[in-house]
Amino acid sequence: MEELRKLVFSEERQPERLDLFVGGELPGVSRVQIKRLIDEGCILVDGDSSKAAARLRGGEVISISLPEPQPASAQPEAIPLQVLFEDSDLIVIDKPAGLVVHPAAGHASGTLVNALLFHCGDLSGIGGELRPGIVHRLDKDTSGVMVATKNDATHIALAAQFKEHSVNRRYLALVHGLLSPASGRVDLPIGRHPTHRLKMSSKGRQTKSAVTHWRVQRLFETDRLSLVEFRLETGRTHQIRVHFSEQNMPLVHDPLYGGRGRTADLQDQKLRKLAQQLPGQALHARLLGFVHPRSQQYIEFVSEPPPVFGALLDYLSQKYAQVEDESGCGQESL
Repeated sequence: MEELRKLVFSEERQPERLDLFVGGELPGVSRVQIKRLIDEGCILVDGDSSKAAARLRGGEVISISLPEPQPASAQPEAIPLQVLFEDSDLIVIDKPAGLVVHPAAGHASGTLVNALLFHCGDLSGIGGELRPGIVHRLDKDTSGVMVATKNDATHIALAAQFKEHSVNRRYLALVHGLLSPASGRVDLPIGRHPTHRLKMSSKGRQTKSAVTHWRVQRLFETDRLSLVEFRLETGRTHQIRVHFSEQNMPLVHDPLYGGRGRTADLQDQKLRKLAQQLPGQALHARLLGFVHPRSQQYIEFVSEPPPVFGALLDYLSQKYAQVEDESGCGQESL
């Protein structure tokens, strides 16, 4: 059943646009959705259709018909999920490497959205459609913590936190090369690569600001590898991968930005074999923290690297612990 509401624009108010007034009265509905409802005649002023920019001057009665959310175009699929947290507003999951987030060309099914549609029985709709709200994404072969929303109000509030760069996002990666100094910041805009349709580039088209902070966790000097924690200030597509491949330090086994070729050249045979078992780049979304839109409390979630990535890191740690023991001088993690 569609929901019917009536609002009265008080004669004591200053004149205001119709879409802004309705948006203030319906905080869980996005401005884009409100404009669509006005255009479709679901929002009337004194019984007549209107425009989003129409000015209310006092005394008008606004009738609103909120249609039931329509079924999502994607279909529910029983794909296992590792749920870290869930309530009536949002769900936090530990995404495995290899899982595409959203249906697209070549991936019409088997995605995280398909899995969430099956798992979440309490979706109240995003933008008029019964679907989870994806406010950020991880690349297909990047594992780790992700959040999705269940209703418009939560989706709008969390999207605003991502836009304001107030969400705490930490990634763990193994990169080729010895990164120096121990910490720093990359500020290079990113856009679509001018000639390679699957890649992004700092010299790409329609670039947008992209800022990545790094801190070295450990250097594996003999193999010329660095274990690095990244903190994202922005969230552009392939941001970490672009910023460091363009410094000639691609992520280990990255198939798109040069890491796979560098991995094949590793001299340690066991290390090379372990790295080549990764489904893609050695990148893991380790931590995600944000303010819950309903409780207004900061919440934070941490995920350990998946088994294949973990086995690679364990091998390096054990190898270098043995080297340090034999040399009699330990290497302190940075």
